[in-house]
Amino acid sequence: MGERIISVKKNTDGDIVAVKLSSGKILQYDEAVEKAKKGEIEHVDVVQRYDRDILRSEADGTTENNLDRLPTFE
Repeated sequence: MGERIISVKKNTDGDIVAVKLSSGKILQYDEAVEKAKKGEIEHVDVVQRYDRDILRSEADGTTENNLDRLPTFE
């Protein structure tokens, strides 16, 4: 079973720059994208937007678990 993203770190513009996994491990955004591409992070998809790969919560009919709405960490 893979890990889940439980919280995010945002820059001053509100962009996600890092994620914290259920194991407690912190990954920079690009690292998280690569792990998600390999299927190592559950419940996220990698989609192409703005000419780059971005993480997106799997569509499940709720916004409560969207990455942008997760708790933040410093």
